[in-house]
Amino acid sequence: MRTKGKITSWNDEKGYGFIAPVLGGERIFIHINAFKDRSRRPDIGQIVSYDISSDKQGRSCASKATRVGDKVKKHKKNGNLLVAASTVFISVVAIAVLAGKLPPIILAYYIVISLITYALYASDKAAAKKGNWRTSENTLHTFSFAGGWPGALIAQEKLRHKSRKESFRFVFWVTVLCNIAAFIWLFTSTGVSVLNAML
Repeated sequence: MRTKGKITSWNDEKGYGFIAPVLGGERIFIHINAFKDRSRRPDIGQIVSYDISSDKQGRSCASKATRVGDKVKKHKKNGNLLVAASTVFISVVAIAVLAGKLPPIILAYYIVISLITYALYASDKAAAKKGNWRTSENTLHTFSFAGGWPGALIAQEKLRHKSRKESFRFVFWVTVLCNIAAFIWLFTSTGVSVLNAML
């Protein structure tokens, strides 16, 4: 039986909140995975329609939730451009190494840190589904800034994680621009000198 209620609280970091049924009664727990359309985050005050279910502990919770008036949208494939951007950047690094402009360790570094960043996104999404301890957004941004952003872009597209939250996306793109600026700096005389000194 479908029920309607209003979202009265929502913890976006942990991905869950509570619904107050319009007909009264105790608040109902709802997890982000209960929404059929997770392309945008829930907001406090939204009216939702949902089924009553129960979790593993037998507690009541919402399932198959939809926002009243919303239409479920199919995910567009334009995210492939982000995956392509990651591939192009790694290819540019590889070309620079082959041309002798950068040492091979730079390419290895970008590949390894991108793999680590992807793994962090995957771990965070798994934790969100299970309600476990999450990886902080600052940690994800730090790894992106350090050069793991190609892996982050692929994770955001393929795992559908951290791809809609506007505040997160803004900081993420700042870290990408900063890292690209640092990469370009490596080709300057000062950058070459510093890199040679470090190696």
